[in-house]
Amino acid sequence: MNPENDRRDFLKCMAWAGTGALFAFNGGITSSLGLDSAIAAPLLRSASKPFTFVQLSDSHIGFNKPPNADARATFREAIAKVKALPNQPDFVIHTGDVSQLSRDEEFDDADQMLKELGLPVFFVPGEHDMLDPDGGKAFLKRFGKGSMGAGWYSFDHRGVHFIALVNVADLKPGGMGNLGAEQLKWLKADLAARHSSTPIVVFAHIPLWTVYEAWGWGTDDAAEALKLLARFGSVTILNGHIHQITQKVEGHIAFHTARSTAFPQPAPGTAPSPGPLKVPPEQLHSMLGITDAVFVRGHDRVALIDSTLTA
Repeated sequence: MNPENDRRDFLKCMAWAGTGALFAFNGGITSSLGLDSAIAAPLLRSASKPFTFVQLSDSHIGFNKPPNADARATFREAIAKVKALPNQPDFVIHTGDVSQLSRDEEFDDADQMLKELGLPVFFVPGEHDMLDPDGGKAFLKRFGKGSMGAGWYSFDHRGVHFIALVNVADLKPGGMGNLGAEQLKWLKADLAARHSSTPIVVFAHIPLWTVYEAWGWGTDDAAEALKLLARFGSVTILNGHIHQITQKVEGHIAFHTARSTAFPQPAPGTAPSPGPLKVPPEQLHSMLGITDAVFVRGHDRVALIDSTLTA
């Protein structure tokens, strides 16, 4: 298999103009896979089939202030763009802050719009989804069925192992995220049975690396989770929360945050505090955008391509 040909085939499929992230996996198991043949054969057949999924984040349904008077409208745009994709994704993940104030009508509106896709949708909560008196039970009742604890779970798809983590249930002073001992124990057990050449995709709301501690843009015990992930040859960690593209690579772990479908936030340290960044209406869509990614056999990390809604 020629990785360059795989990449060209992927780029031909990038007819996308919307808010969110489109991910394509092609041959998610590297050529150095060392599983016993009885296990490796079906896994390789499954993993060799390319597939895509879409990431949406920070829809903030109910938000109606500058710079976006109707976050529902921009979320509808994102849904319409997913529906218009020439190759429909296998599923959608939403990396938190579905709602602005954890209200039933906000959750319901988001749910109804997403159902128009006719695709499975996997969620993790953001801090805005846990504002109800019961600390997120309304979110979990609607979007967290089958999950554990505050909403964590995992699943496998065509040789790739997906892990949904929750780091907003016990925010630390200053807003830093926290996974907690119970979830870390579960994560260790979940990963124990996985071969080190299994591609891993982790998604959580707050970044699992410290983007800007003064604003709480990080997870205080993420290092413990990263130690558990360090033995894997390909790990991609997808987050939201900060409403802008940031990315870095440490060893075999690639970190990436997504833009919001509602509003941008200032770059770290460029404002007194985080929050909606007020921009002229004609600039709003240029600050909402997409991230496309491809996993090619023989490569040890996901290739990321970012573009804006207006690109």
